[in-house]
Amino acid sequence: MKLLTGLIFCSLVLGVSSQSWVSFLSEAYHGAGDLWRAYSDMKEANWKNSDKYFHARGNYDAAQRGPGGVWAAEVIRLALERVMLISDPSYSCLSRYWLHEDSMADQEANRWGRSGNDPNHYRPKGLPDKY
Repeated sequence: MKLLTGLIFCSLVLGVSSQSWVSFLSEAYHGAGDLWRAYSDMKEANWKNSDKYFHARGNYDAAQRGPGGVWAAEVIRLALERVMLISDPSYSCLSRYWLHEDSMADQEANRWGRSGNDPNHYRPKGLPDKY
């Protein structure tokens, strides 16, 4: 609710046209789809040490859509990191230090991709070309 209120307030103060909001929301929607596709591909590939690549790729694809895509990438990836730490049973046996380090590395890969850098920087050797 606070986010919606903030968006409406900013649009009134800055005089942003409804057309630009439609564009922003479209970019955000499609950016969220890019993140979902990267996540689905990561699960399908099930390739060791590939998660950073898929983080970077999803964020890169979303950011290429524009400011709405960047916003979606920032909000969704941060939320997913938090949810995974809480809900994924495979994390229960891992140390807090390792979880923090892995999360920080994921966030770095996210920033790398959102900044427009080539996600292949994180691509593991042998990952099929399909991805």
